[in-house]
Amino acid sequence: MKKIVALSAAAGVLLSGCVTLGLSTESAVIRAKNKVAPALVHIRPVKEVFTGGRRTEVLVVGSGFIISRDGYVVTNEHVAGESAFVRCVLENKEEVEAAVVGVDPYTDIAVLKLAEDHGPYPYAKLGTSRDLEAGQTVIAMGSPHGLARSVSLGIVSVTDRYLPEGGPLPAPYHTWIQTDAAINRGNSGGPLVNLRGEVVGVNARKQARAENIGFAIPIDAVVEVVDAIIAHGRVQRSWLGLTLQEITVKTDDVTQKGAVIADVDPLSPAYEAGLRAGDVLLTVNGQSTDARFVEDLPAVRKRIADLAVGEPATLRIARGGAELDIEVVTAEKSELRGKEVEFREWGFTATEVTPAVARVVRLETPTGIFVSGVQVGGLAGNARLKRGEIILSVDGRAVGNLAAFQRLYGELVGGKQRLVLLQVKFGALTRFVLLKQEDVSSGAAVDSEEDVGED
Repeated sequence: MKKIVALSAAAGVLLSGCVTLGLSTESAVIRAKNKVAPALVHIRPVKEVFTGGRRTEVLVVGSGFIISRDGYVVTNEHVAGESAFVRCVLENKEEVEAAVVGVDPYTDIAVLKLAEDHGPYPYAKLGTSRDLEAGQTVIAMGSPHGLARSVSLGIVSVTDRYLPEGGPLPAPYHTWIQTDAAINRGNSGGPLVNLRGEVVGVNARKQARAENIGFAIPIDAVVEVVDAIIAHGRVQRSWLGLTLQEITVKTDDVTQKGAVIADVDPLSPAYEAGLRAGDVLLTVNGQSTDARFVEDLPAVRKRIADLAVGEPATLRIARGGAELDIEVVTAEKSELRGKEVEFREWGFTATEVTPAVARVVRLETPTGIFVSGVQVGGLAGNARLKRGEIILSVDGRAVGNLAAFQRLYGELVGGKQRLVLLQVKFGALTRFVLLKQEDVSSGAAVDSEEDVGED
């Protein structure tokens, strides 16, 4: 009987402790939420969307949070980028117009500025992602599926998850915070918050076809990008033209140090300086570039990106059993995506060919324009112009860039020239496309190539 009483008493103490712990966690979550909630922003940008060879404007939904009393807002580039204008709904349900200060597609960060006549604004306190640990409790805030002021609770699953660059969102310079706090469409750009009420990440994406797997951009990476955008309107980075790979095997040249140079762009500063695929990058200006695992690669890429643009840098490499120092002058990293324009009378859309686009489509130089969409039944569609082709010339006149093509297009449309001959390139093949300007179908159907909705 005494044992039963003792066990009952012990169970009561344990139960009491669990209840206390539960109440303590609940109180901490509520306190953290209350600290950040006044700075939470429901974002409704009107975005330019180019699909099926047409330009349209659509209203999308995303999230963000205010970081300063004068109304700077952080969100995702895929939420607010390419927006004609942005409306933000504050926690008090007041609607305020915002301007896009700048965006950085390489980290998926955008900075907005709320109208000053509505300030001063409440703002969130930024913490650090450097001290995060797996198992730490966090809350994700935002507008999942347009449901504003939502809060979800979870833990940090992994602090440095590496996701391949070829995925839905590029992230060459940072790893991700993985969390099981629910992150859904519309949460993008919202804050990931610790129990002290500090923002430790920016919600950005969820794992497709999986439950309870979401990803946030570490706040330490975000702060650096935001500071650059506020100061200069963009982030300037250096580029050498190297594709890097983690150390995966041990050879005579590789002793688990450095990063393998898997490829070198033939039009890059690195190639011109003599770097080749198979070399092992050991240091950059004396700083280590060890990448034993894929999670180490973003830090190495960032070390290169942080070099002064146009200045010489010394790279130490391992090659053929020897170590060599090679000096290379950096170039500025180009925009990830070029400007996109609709050519309504001809029924297609096209983008600038940036150096980044030129590398993808294997052009020797970034010239011409990239056909991003073609209307079914339009003039270009009837002439069998295809999405993905590069227009190199118009009636024998070379197309240097998008602005040059726009001038030629304006002349030809305004002059009512009946036949127009385009020289186009796709991969290694070059061909000619004959446009007949009198052969334009009205009410042509749109060949939709992507879905549009919440971000």
